[in-house]
Amino acid sequence: MAAAPPHDPPKPRPTRAEAIAAQLADDIVAGRLKPGAALDEASLAAQFSVSRTPVREALRQLAPTGLVQAVPRRGCLVAIPDAGQLAEMFVVMAELEAMAAAHCAMGMAPAERRGLERQIAVMAGMVRDGDVAGYRAANVAFHHLLYAGAHNRYLTEIATATRRRLAPFRAAQLEAPDRMRRSHEEHVAIVTAIQRGDAAGAAAALRAHIGVTERTWIAMAGARQRPDAA
Repeated sequence: MAAAPPHDPPKPRPTRAEAIAAQLADDIVAGRLKPGAALDEASLAAQFSVSRTPVREALRQLAPTGLVQAVPRRGCLVAIPDAGQLAEMFVVMAELEAMAAAHCAMGMAPAERRGLERQIAVMAGMVRDGDVAGYRAANVAFHHLLYAGAHNRYLTEIATATRRRLAPFRAAQLEAPDRMRRSHEEHVAIVTAIQRGDAAGAAAALRAHIGVTERTWIAMAGARQRPDAA
């Protein structure tokens, strides 16, 4: 009689600090906490019904991810990289996702192509309904379908990590006037090139999409900084 396969050991429950860090990271990536937002220890402690100690530890854990930053005399904030660093991150993101789109055009399985089409159809409904929150989540899923369709695990790993660093800015820029509709049109262009097997066209469409995303964020950030924007 064959021995029963060993059971995986149960995963330890996250500490309070780990749970808070995970929730804050999710809120930042999803755009619920905006770049530059203050992360006040006392307010967060009240929100999570804990003392300030696990909140302080959660913020310490998040610092290496690049999602939060400590600012002298201001405490912790949702990170805003300087303009040069942010521009460099967008350049890398564009090339990684362009590479993924090109690989999708060349080797995506039929079932994966149909999954892209279904995702585009779902997102079209969100655009019609003006559902920005739903579109944000669907947008992340769309780009991860491209990573998966590239069939390169290392590309998926580094693209996902880079996207996580840029997620607050990519999420925030969808609030710009008419941006959601234009973003969807850009996605349609990417998928059309992929379905045609046009690797160069898919890569170019993806680079253009990231370029518009970056310029939209820069315009929004500039408007927020003007004295008359209050």
